Amino acid sequence: MESDIALFRRRLLRNPRQISAIAPSSRTLARAMTLGIGPGSGKVVEFGPGTGRFTEALLARGLPPENLSLFELDDEFVPYLRRRFPGVAVHRAGAETAPDVVEGEVQTVISGLPLLSFPKALQEAILSGAFRMLGPRGTLVQFTYGPRPPVPDAMIEALGLKVNKGHKVWANLPPARVYRFRRS
Repeated sequence: MESDIALFRRRLLRNPRQISAIAPSSRTLARAMTLGIGPGSGKVVEFGPGTGRFTEALLARGLPPENLSLFELDDEFVPYLRRRFPGVAVHRAGAETAPDVVEGEVQTVISGLPLLSFPKALQEAILSGAFRMLGPRGTLVQFTYGPRPPVPDAMIEALGLKVNKGHKVWANLPPARVYRFRRS
């Protein structure tokens, strides 16, 4: 099987707008994004898993594969993820379709999507969809490379969310910050 870094670089060169990163997420960022998830965490949905760095961290924390659903659009990442993570549901579909696909209440949504590079309508569809799936105490975990939350303030207010600003992950290229979003 091709290495995740080789696949990532090849896909980045072919479709830089879709990939929107210069390197795969680091293992340190993956640990920060998956903090608090374990065998009893219920259903988890991942948006934009790419080569599966966060997926790998979720499974390493003991999340059962049958409790994990991935939503990925890239034609080559999808079969790669299916081979690499047997038992995990991998959907070749946009994150905005997740509420129509995933059954039951979700506890956590992990997002590796470059939300700020998406049109506002798509951002809103993804975020409102995530919170339709999430249980009352559910959490959306999202990272960004910038200094502000990866969701515009107006959208945070419109969706009735509160934001927990996590620590900066310096061991990532580029450094990233993790945010956790919950209902107010």
